[in-house]
Amino acid sequence: MRILLSLLSLALIAGCAAPNKDIKSVDPQGLIGVWKVDLRPTPNAPAYFQEFVVSSIKGKTFTGTFYGAPIEQARINTDWSTVRIAFVTADQSGPYNHSATLVGNQLEGLTNSTGRDFLSYWSAAKPK
Repeated sequence: MRILLSLLSLALIAGCAAPNKDIKSVDPQGLIGVWKVDLRPTPNAPAYFQEFVVSSIKGKTFTGTFYGAPIEQARINTDWSTVRIAFVTADQSGPYNHSATLVGNQLEGLTNSTGRDFLSYWSAAKPK
C-alpha cells in the first residue's frame, strides 16, 4: 500500500510539473482605450467612478493614467492565457500598487495603498 501511495504521489507531482501544452496566446491590445473604473469601497456603497486610460502597449509594458495620475512601472503578463497587469501610481500620501486581470470584457483589480494603509477591490469596463 505504501508503495502504491508513493507511486500515485509521484504521478500527481509529475502531472503538475509537466508543461501545459493547452496554454493559448492572448493579445493585450484590447486594454488600449478608456475604462470606467468602479472604486466603491464596499458592494453596497454608491458607485464612485474614475477613469483608467491605457494609451499604448509596447511589449510587456504600457502607458496611461489611473485616477488622473500617470502610470509608472507598468507590466503585462499573458503567459497563462489571461491578460494580467500591474502598475504604480502615486499622490501626496505615497504609492499605490495596482494589479488587475482581464476577465471577459472587464478588468477585476486590486489597489494597495501603502501611504493610506488600505487594500481595495475595483472593477472596470469600457463604456459603450
